[in-house]
Amino acid sequence: MSSASDIVPRHVAIIMDGNGRWAKKRGLPRAAGHQAGFRTTRDIVEACARRGIDALTLFAFSSENWARPEQEVGLLMDLFLRGLKSEVSKLHDNNVCINFIGERTAFSEKLQNEMSSAESTTLGNTGL
Repeated sequence: MSSASDIVPRHVAIIMDGNGRWAKKRGLPRAAGHQAGFRTTRDIVEACARRGIDALTLFAFSSENWARPEQEVGLLMDLFLRGLKSEVSKLHDNNVCINFIGERTAFSEKLQNEMSSAESTTLGNTGL
């Protein structure tokens, strides 16, 4: 008989929230919280892949986030773009398939192109 710790879910979904509050609690700028969230996301992806989870959904940016200060939104968009550029190759090498869902048209053309490129690059992957 399997124990609860042996059961691996097929799909994990995470709402990425609280990075700014995490940073504020530690006396750090909100940007530090977003950077920490990026590193944590990498750890989560790696852990899901190791555990054999089929799908991971990350709810990363809600339409309400556009109301944040322009500088913070810019930082988030830059972090997203830099993250795609730095991580897609590694994800592809590890058989991860990237699929973006949701509305993209408000993102810059550069970011939309990077998202499409990430999807194309990893399209045939069959892992996470």
